[in-house]
Amino acid sequence: MKLPNDFNAFLRDTVNLNQTRLSNLESNVEALKNFLRQQDWGVKIRTFQGQGSWAHNTIIKPVDGGEFDADLLVMVDPVEGWTAKQYVDALYRVFLDSETYKGKVTRYRYCVTITYVGDRKVDIAPCIKDRRWTDTYEVCNRDADAFEVSAPAAYTAWINERNGYSGKNSFRKVTRLLKYLRDIKGRFTCPSVLLTTMIGNQINFWDKDATDFEDTPTTLQTIMGRLDNWLQANESKPKVVNPKLDREDFAAQLTQDQYANFRNVIHRYRGWVDEACEAKTRTDSIKAWRRLFGDDFAKGENVSVLSKGNLVERASLGSLVLSTAAHLDSLVDEVINFGRSVLPAAFYRPPHQKTPPWRALETISRNVQVTAVYQRSQWSSPGQSIGPGDALPRSGGLWFTATINNGQAVPEGFRVEWRITNTGTEALMHHSGRGKFYAGQRIHSRWEGLSYRGVHIAEAFIIRTQDEVLVGQSAPFEVVIR
Repeated sequence: MKLPNDFNAFLRDTVNLNQTRLSNLESNVEALKNFLRQQDWGVKIRTFQGQGSWAHNTIIKPVDGGEFDADLLVMVDPVEGWTAKQYVDALYRVFLDSETYKGKVTRYRYCVTITYVGDRKVDIAPCIKDRRWTDTYEVCNRDADAFEVSAPAAYTAWINERNGYSGKNSFRKVTRLLKYLRDIKGRFTCPSVLLTTMIGNQINFWDKDATDFEDTPTTLQTIMGRLDNWLQANESKPKVVNPKLDREDFAAQLTQDQYANFRNVIHRYRGWVDEACEAKTRTDSIKAWRRLFGDDFAKGENVSVLSKGNLVERASLGSLVLSTAAHLDSLVDEVINFGRSVLPAAFYRPPHQKTPPWRALETISRNVQVTAVYQRSQWSSPGQSIGPGDALPRSGGLWFTATINNGQAVPEGFRVEWRITNTGTEALMHHSGRGKFYAGQRIHSRWEGLSYRGVHIAEAFIIRTQDEVLVGQSAPFEVVIR
């Protein structure tokens, strides 16, 4: 069964960014527009244009309670003699000189970012119109001091066209569902613009009013089938060009290994979607959809989740995590198959894990990110980037690096301490689970070998060195060793 009404409720209550937060974001954007119109920063503003998931109406609620954002382009006339870097720097100085925004602004490669207290930010990028010839648009790469051709309005029009072909806003709804699936399970890496484009490529003009798009779950099944067929026909990573700018390959953002994993995961999820659609009873269908989307689907219905073809109570996952954190080997398989969202809250607080010894600010920043890179040895060439919950072999290791504000370096005057918590019988036997704090071997980075089967945890803690106060802490980074 497809349960279209339950999908509508799931989108409304769980996936979509709620209206209050969306309204606050839009209010911030309007205030920024009004502010920039009143400033003299050496350019003539033509207009503003949204881009990204906010403008395309595919934005979703952050699954981890993190930040959400809007991307705003400032369309300006060219200034004779200005380089690409000057446009970004001039925009940055406008906000830096403002009493309202100077404490909120950060400068990046293409944009400046205004971060608001709470959970939202706005990325503002200058876009130059008609610098080279009529009807051309260029964004500014500050790092390379180079102009790069862009087609923001045309790409947004393409999104709207595809959504019109699918009908009932179903292209946007399915895009939100797959972005949610990516974020809640953490089983594949795929930038949103690439994912959105691949989904849109599966919709054609002859699909208008077709029964394959009659409601949200039917559209999801159609898109997953077509996308899987295309991926299976392309074992090596293909190009996925911007449909309105063929020199831009969105797939360049993925490594071959990341593409291969994405291809395999979509194939698996396609089968799960088919099983859910073909279920004969409402109860069985809910169980099957929850296998894909978790317990928030059809929230309130007292049914169990589907695991490896057998029905098990969600609560039974707790039995895989013993009080000593010597969890059963099957927990590793559960996380590999169904993602880290299956881990119960108790998993992250094993009894051998040490509490932070530092005095803490009243409100600790959670805007701390951990990234990981796999290497065959500590000093070998860097390998592929690894995400939380990715399944890894019992060889080699990971370099963990802590950043803030989605990629900024930890500033001077602060250091990073790492809490490494091992779980699983094998690790507990050899290392008593660790769970202690360790310094990095490089600035803001730490190396950890991959030796013992289990689901392990790495966390970054940022300490202000002048008074040894804890100011920031990352979310747990789950390391799954097969």
